[in-house]
Amino acid sequence: MADFAFTRQDDTKAASETTKIVPLTCHGHSRPITHVSFSSFTHTPGSAAQYYMISACKDNNPMLRDGLTGDWIGTFLGHKGAVWSARLSDDASLAATGSADFSARVWDTYTGETLHTLQHDHIVRAVAFPPVGRPQILATGGMEKKLRIYDLSRASNGLPTTASTSPSTSNGADTTPCYEVGTGEHQAAIKSIIWSRDSNILVTASDDKNIRWWDLRSRASIASHPIHALPTSCELNIGVGATATEGVVSVAAGKNVYIFDGGKPGQLIKHIRTEREVASVAVNGAARKFVTGSPSDTWVHVWDWDSERELETGKGHHGPVWTTCFSPDGKLYATGSEDGTVKLWKFTEGAYGLWR
Repeated sequence: MADFAFTRQDDTKAASETTKIVPLTCHGHSRPITHVSFSSFTHTPGSAAQYYMISACKDNNPMLRDGLTGDWIGTFLGHKGAVWSARLSDDASLAATGSADFSARVWDTYTGETLHTLQHDHIVRAVAFPPVGRPQILATGGMEKKLRIYDLSRASNGLPTTASTSPSTSNGADTTPCYEVGTGEHQAAIKSIIWSRDSNILVTASDDKNIRWWDLRSRASIASHPIHALPTSCELNIGVGATATEGVVSVAAGKNVYIFDGGKPGQLIKHIRTEREVASVAVNGAARKFVTGSPSDTWVHVWDWDSERELETGKGHHGPVWTTCFSPDGKLYATGSEDGTVKLWKFTEGAYGLWR
């Protein structure tokens, strides 16, 4: 079907041929998708390495799926408002979600059980784990304009945990579950948080039109970079060339795509200006390409890293593409749309997963 294919663009931007790669469609959500993300590869003795995907949605119910096939594994039930952010730990044993119900939750991905409910005073727009297996800390941010770091090892399992940073005592022990980083620096909502490969460094994207890098050792900002519009996505991606190990940070803001060096705080690699608004961006450094979604159309746009020209247009969604992310091997990427579906698109030659 032409509605589910890529249209390649020639040098005059006219359609020259169609590559019939049918995306896999993941149904189950009933409202717009707000965020998708993948785990790293997980290794189980005696079986092939695999990875997982989690999706956040305005229907309140984040979903866990097999990252390669899109097969549904489970739905996390408990939030009472739209879920804006969802992430998996590197080993996929934990999931974290941030919601409009003024809470962040940490889940056991094997049982679906809520391990921690972290209460906030406003909408939680972003959550992030450090790049380790079974992490014991979680970062949150949102409409409160506060970047918080929670010590999950000290939280009350399964019970609501307040965001208070003042000491409290239970049986003589300090039960303070979190601390704030950079108090008062964010002047507007925190829309995204990502943890760099260095577990001491965090990145935030804020509606005050600044990208900031934070060092947890000093609890202070170590770099910042202004952007021209409100950020709509901020993700850590597969790096390009010298940045392959540390990755690159991609930011979508208005008609701009910003690419930063994942290992050098504040170091801008590329600033690409586009003709249309960009809602989401993901980079595949190994392939030297990046993918964008837009609030003004229903397509997926594939771009060349070096020429910064649009190469292909993927059609299949029936609403704007708000979020996109590459798998850990870069051989597929996921998109989440206003139409309530997640789609997986093959991004490699030959057979892969369910594509034969």
